[in-house]
Amino acid sequence: MGDVEGVGANGHEGMTSLAVAFLADTLIGDPRWLPHPVRLFGAVASCVDRFRKRVGFDIALGILLALGLPAGVTCGSYAGLAWLRERDPRAAFAAEAFALYTCLAARSMAKYARAVEGALRAGDLPAARQAVGRIVGRQTAELDGAGVARAAVESVAESSVDGVLSPLFWAAVGVAWGVAAPAALAFKAVSTLDSMVGYRTGGYARFGWASARLDDLANWIPARLSIPLIAIASALTGHRPFAALRVGLRDGGRHPSPNAARSEAAFAGALGVALGGPMLRRGEVDDRPVLGAEGGVPAADTIRSSVDLMWVTSFLGLLCALAAHAALSS
Repeated sequence: MGDVEGVGANGHEGMTSLAVAFLADTLIGDPRWLPHPVRLFGAVASCVDRFRKRVGFDIALGILLALGLPAGVTCGSYAGLAWLRERDPRAAFAAEAFALYTCLAARSMAKYARAVEGALRAGDLPAARQAVGRIVGRQTAELDGAGVARAAVESVAESSVDGVLSPLFWAAVGVAWGVAAPAALAFKAVSTLDSMVGYRTGGYARFGWASARLDDLANWIPARLSIPLIAIASALTGHRPFAALRVGLRDGGRHPSPNAARSEAAFAGALGVALGGPMLRRGEVDDRPVLGAEGGVPAADTIRSSVDLMWVTSFLGLLCALAAHAALSS
C-alpha cells in the first residue's frame, strides 16, 4: 500500500514506531509516574456514569459513550499527530511511538502475575488473594491457593489478547492509512470502557451494553488469531502445542462472550490445567464453563509458565504484524 500523507509516519515508519513501542513496554512497562491515556478514558467514563445515575437514559448515554469516546480519541490523536508532523517529524515519530507504547500491557501484567506467584510460593495466601485482586474482576477473599493461581493464569491469558495482540492488530491495520497510533488508542478506549461498564449485572446491563458489544467486535479477529499463536509459542516454550490447538478450538467458544475463552482455552491446553468454572463477581455467581477439564490444578509454577507463554505469544504477534506489513508493501 502506498504512503499516506498527513498523520504520523508512513507505513514503514509506522511499523518502526510499533516495534519501538513494543520494546519500550518490554523494558519499562507502565511506571505510575508516566501519563497514561487509560486514566483519561476512565475519568470520562466515570463522569458519564455519574451523570446517567442522576438523569437516567442508560441505553442512550451508553451508546453515546461507547461511540463517542473512541471517535474523539481517534480524531484528537489524528489531528495532534498531523499538527506535530508538520512542525517536527522526529517529534511526531516519538509521540506516535509513545502513544503505541501506552496501548501495550505485557510487562505490567507480567509484574502483577509474578507478585501473585511470589506470594503463593511464600505460603502467604492473604497476600496472594490481595495481589490477584489487582488484576481480576472477581471476588478473591474466599479463593484457595489453586483458585488464586487459576485466576492469575486466566488474567494473563486474557491480557495476551486485549493487552497485546489486539492493540498490535489494530495498530497494524491503522498503518495502512497512516493512523497506527489513533487506531490502537481507539481500541484502548473501547477496551477500557468494557472493563469499566461492560457488565451484565445491575444498572450496567443497559448502560454498558454498547461498550461490551463494541469490545466484542474489536477483539473478534485477534482472539481467534491467538489460538495458533499460543500453540506456536507453546512449542517454543516446551509446552503442549497440539493440546493448545485442540482445547483452544474445542472449548474456546464455550463462553457467553464470543472472545473471552479463546486464549484462556488455548492456555489451558498448553499448560495442561483446567481453567474457568464458577466464580463470584459483584456478589453474584458467574457460572462459567470449565476449559480444559481434563487438565490438572493450577499452582504457582503455572503462573510463571503462563507469563513466559504470554511473552512469546506477544512477540509472535509483533512479528506477524511486521510480516503482514512487509508482504502488503512489497
